[in-house]
Amino acid sequence: MSIYCFANNQIQIIEKAGVPVTDLLVQRGYGIFDFLRVAGDKPLFIDDHLDRFFHSAEKMRLTIPQTREDIKNIVKELIHKNQMSYSGIRMIIAGGDAPDGYTIEHPHLIVIQAPLAEPTLHLPTTGIKLATYSYQRQIPDVKTTDYLMAVWLQPWMKEQGADDILYHHNGAVRECPRSNFFLLTQHNVLVTAHEHMLKGVTRKNILQICAQYQIPFETREVSIAEIQNAKEAFITSSTKRIIPVHQIDNYLVKPNYKDSLAVKIYDLLTNLE
Repeated sequence: MSIYCFANNQIQIIEKAGVPVTDLLVQRGYGIFDFLRVAGDKPLFIDDHLDRFFHSAEKMRLTIPQTREDIKNIVKELIHKNQMSYSGIRMIIAGGDAPDGYTIEHPHLIVIQAPLAEPTLHLPTTGIKLATYSYQRQIPDVKTTDYLMAVWLQPWMKEQGADDILYHHNGAVRECPRSNFFLLTQHNVLVTAHEHMLKGVTRKNILQICAQYQIPFETREVSIAEIQNAKEAFITSSTKRIIPVHQIDNYLVKPNYKDSLAVKIYDLLTNLE
């Protein structure tokens, strides 16, 4: 079955789409993107993703040629044509064809849909291991296409026996390459970083749930030393929702799933969709 995408200002079969070799996305890796899940014919939290998409474009001096409604209509058409039961939509703004390989000329939109495995109804209890690494992303509040460090660190991560990487800088926790990080303190306060990281849509939903259900939370600088005393830890993203963390470097996190806050929040997230 052919999969359709949006590229070169038209809906077309993905095999026929392409990006010029002189595009800044190819030459310099200059571009932004956003990614959202689709359940049946429903694009989940699309307005939140578009808010971040347009924010990223503005910060990167990339003019999106389409309006928000244009992009919503493109997404709607792709969902209709591709007929996937569960999927993800990736929206990309490429820097544009740059003859000198350096100057932003005419940014353009690419939208790709691909099938995804549907999330489980309940939080998985198999936790993952994170390995900490000192690194601060450039322009961290922007979702750029630059994942150089994350890709480069993959062999090192595997050597540590880890499933993902947790960035920190000057003793403060930042984020994982594709996820936000939360921990629960001994005083039952859920905390997550408040700056120098990408503010995910799932992170936003979790903070709204905490406010609505009077779950104590704080967005602040999170010390790397706080990991040692965490009652729970988990990572979040649009594709992952919530994944429990059971080990960070040599520190073990052993939540009681009977009373786990992550389980409660996961169930509430499911209801939001």
